[in-house]
Amino acid sequence: MTWIVGDSANLKPEVYDVVIMTANVAQVFITDESWQAVVNDAYSALKPGGHFIFDTRNPNAKTWEEWQKDDTVDQIQDLNTGDTLTIWEEYEGLNGSVFTFYEKIKNEKTNKVIEDKVQLIFRSYEEISQSLYQAGFTKVQAYVDWQLKLATSKAKSYIFHSVK
Repeated sequence: MTWIVGDSANLKPEVYDVVIMTANVAQVFITDESWQAVVNDAYSALKPGGHFIFDTRNPNAKTWEEWQKDDTVDQIQDLNTGDTLTIWEEYEGLNGSVFTFYEKIKNEKTNKVIEDKVQLIFRSYEEISQSLYQAGFTKVQAYVDWQLKLATSKAKSYIFHSVK
């Protein structure tokens, strides 16, 4: 087994039996062009009969609504300096299908705040399926969990499995 960590453009053509994306990473490809490029790269990288598997949140579940209720502030120690770091999120909200929020970290000793803007897209089951078929996948299925229970429109997230 070979694990490759990196950009999908680095995949070699028709070499792999399985391409897996985890942790809802499918949602970081905000533009349709960047998403389709990843799907096309996965397809090209797979041997005939190969599998492309990934998870993504279902927009119908409106997960962002729960996130926006979370005003938790955490504190940890910087492993290098021992300084106390305060961590929290601030939410800009949903604009179309893109949810924007900011992860913030404040060093309590220096009062320096580091901010990271994060955007996630919530594509529908139909949009994702269409992009997979457009790339050439012949079989596309979505599950609600790893026990392979078929997903419904009420699923909190989808695990997509497509076959070349």
